[in-house]
Amino acid sequence: MCTGAINTVGIMVNTLEETINKLKKEIASDSANILDSRALEAFRIKYLGEKSFLANQQKNIRNISKEERPLFGKLVNELKEYIVSVYDGEKSKVEDSELAKKISKEAFDITLPGIYQESGQEHPLSMVTNEIVDIFHGMGFTKVDGPEVETDFYNFTALNTPPDHPARDEQDTFYTNISPHVLLRSHTSTVQIRTLEKNPPPLRILAHGRVYRNEEINARKMPFFHQLEILAVEKNLTFANMKWVLNEFIREFFGKEIKTRFRPDFFPFTEPSAELDAQCPFCDGHGCTTCGNRGWLELLGCGMVDPNVLSAVNIDPKEWIGFAAGLGLERFTMLKYKIPDIRYFFTGDLRFSKQF
Repeated sequence: MCTGAINTVGIMVNTLEETINKLKKEIASDSANILDSRALEAFRIKYLGEKSFLANQQKNIRNISKEERPLFGKLVNELKEYIVSVYDGEKSKVEDSELAKKISKEAFDITLPGIYQESGQEHPLSMVTNEIVDIFHGMGFTKVDGPEVETDFYNFTALNTPPDHPARDEQDTFYTNISPHVLLRSHTSTVQIRTLEKNPPPLRILAHGRVYRNEEINARKMPFFHQLEILAVEKNLTFANMKWVLNEFIREFFGKEIKTRFRPDFFPFTEPSAELDAQCPFCDGHGCTTCGNRGWLELLGCGMVDPNVLSAVNIDPKEWIGFAAGLGLERFTMLKYKIPDIRYFFTGDLRFSKQF
């Protein structure tokens, strides 16, 4: 070992090359003994540290004459590159060796299955909504959208709902603190009015989304739910046209014939109006808690568009005739999949959604 020689400050250029050659032999000898990270760090400190031969020569370059300085600097830089290359090579070997030791110590059975990552599941409401939209698309209905926060004009007045109608009461409708005339829409019929304002007939549209009503929470009702409505405005439409569209939709949706009935009813925005009922699939019409022991479930409301509604959006009711129908998407999903309680849709329980 040439410790005394390599620590001498001010080595002349003519002897530097000889000293470096001796040092390289010493570096090669020491590198062969590097077996772990501790020995690697000792090697780095000895040959690349602040008190190493290399560091001393880098400081000493200012004491070399201008004539000898370029050659001196070249030799020092070449030494540094050599030491760094040796260090990097040994470092890579040490890291690979230590990783191999770590893996060998760990018990690992390659036949064990991997960790199962659950995939997302489409909610049954989304599945049914998409299916219904596709069916009506096939009949020529185009999807339109509208806001959930509405004014009483679009929610009531334009839909021929008189000022003293019970639906306008706070016990039935959620009003906001923005204005006494601003509320959460109680049906998607508001979208029909907005569309008729901007698009002259003939047209066939469908709208779906969340609606809000002040309802008691039970197996069949929630204060917010999802509704889908259709509207057709053309010349020479009849109640029979509407019945055919709805019965065809029900047949395609359930994939079979289901017993239905059109029961006379009243809605401010349709005349004549009807409720379309379906026989309860849970009890086959005998009566149960889901159908309220009636044997029938209200499926949707429908009717011919009242002339006042068309007049409110400047459409001549003597020239154009329309029919409309609205259904609760939760109700249809319950019927299709025989779900007994509407509250299951909103619990967020994965055990429920995974079934679909």
